[in-house]
Amino acid sequence: MSLALADLKREFRPMLRLAAPLAAAEVGGMVMGIVDTIMAGPLGPAAVGAGILGNMIFYPLASSFIGMLLGMDTLVAQSHGAGDPRDCRRTLINGFWLGLLITPLIAGLILAALPIIAASGANPRVMEQCTPYAHALLWGIPAFMLATAFRRYLQAVDIVHPITFALVSANAVNVAGDWALMYGHLGARAMGLAGSGWSTSLSRLYMMLVLGGAVVWNERRTGGLLFRMSWRPDLARLRRLIALGLPATGQIAFEGAVFGVVTVLAARLDAVSLAAHGIAVQVIATTFMVPLGISSAAAVRVGQAMGRKDARGVAAAGWAALLLSSLFMGAAGVALWTVPRWIVRVFIADAAVIASGAVLLRIAAFFELFDGLQIVATGALRGVGDTRTPMIAHLIGYWVIGMPVAYALCFRFGWGAPGIWVGLSAALILIGAALVWVWRSAALKNSRERSYTPYSRESSGSSPIN
Repeated sequence: MSLALADLKREFRPMLRLAAPLAAAEVGGMVMGIVDTIMAGPLGPAAVGAGILGNMIFYPLASSFIGMLLGMDTLVAQSHGAGDPRDCRRTLINGFWLGLLITPLIAGLILAALPIIAASGANPRVMEQCTPYAHALLWGIPAFMLATAFRRYLQAVDIVHPITFALVSANAVNVAGDWALMYGHLGARAMGLAGSGWSTSLSRLYMMLVLGGAVVWNERRTGGLLFRMSWRPDLARLRRLIALGLPATGQIAFEGAVFGVVTVLAARLDAVSLAAHGIAVQVIATTFMVPLGISSAAAVRVGQAMGRKDARGVAAAGWAALLLSSLFMGAAGVALWTVPRWIVRVFIADAAVIASGAVLLRIAAFFELFDGLQIVATGALRGVGDTRTPMIAHLIGYWVIGMPVAYALCFRFGWGAPGIWVGLSAALILIGAALVWVWRSAALKNSRERSYTPYSRESSGSSPIN
């Protein structure tokens, strides 16, 4: 079965309707980190570097274990597509328990990582502020995990606007918290960078409450099935979530650990190089949030089509998501190449950091398109239940190819931070190209093996869960 252009056109609009609020939500979440960096600017380059280093410790670990909940995308979306609301809720309940179970593990790993980073040669002035900042972030982990479970469920059943509202409005909570806790306003004592960590934890608690409230509101609207079900953990469902989530966790860990390690390498350079590297990471991470939202939409739309046994819908959803990502990331790459100094100047006024950061962003312009392709293809593959292939691609691309190149160029050839970014660029280009090819093969295989319904008006829209 070949994908007809008409199928792609019909899928593009519903994909955009689902992806746009999810992308906005991802950007809203990323803006929180950018605001923290900007708010730390008056405290000096060491504080900026400490906040960036703390995030590079926290987020790869926390985000990796969020991968354990990404199997909810597959199971809830496929059950929703098959019209099985009870099974959707069964996955939500067990996602809730899984999020709580892995919380202590995340906290323990972060605590263990801090002395290792300090012993690796990180700047002592940076570590002096990084440690209390990371400790404050730990208190927000339970809310972070539960908010993730609620979010995966809501988006898989086509309830996305509360997700956007929660993540965007949490920025207002975070800004107010930064202002009060970092600089000592509203009766609070000035806590410096640590105050930013406490503010972030409070904003995550807010997000958990908003998204949990959205789940309750939907249950009251649709008959309250969730309230009549047992909330005891289902070991079979937990095993299924873990089987899907472990490879996703590995994939995120391989990717996140690379950025964590290269930030540690940058921390061995001067404070200007670390600040420039950290700002560039935040810029590309912000642009990455849009295809990350599209990736979630791809997992949902592909999974729902799988549940309907609609092979044409599966293919159309994956390719529409890839097209949407290419349009955005192509434009982002042009921006990084043409106005890099303006972008860095948003974060800091230091001329040396601006000059160094501009070089890094121009290198990043080369891999923007492929960065979007790799994460959206990962989402599409998750929709069909394949989380293992992206893990293998990220392991080989980053650790067999990217990291050795980055280290050699940075230290052996003396390129400094630009050498690190050339290595990252090589890895992302290879991973993106490989995963698009794998998605193409998966879509063709699915069309041969699965019976399908014609790509209909019903399959191109959303339907509320009952």
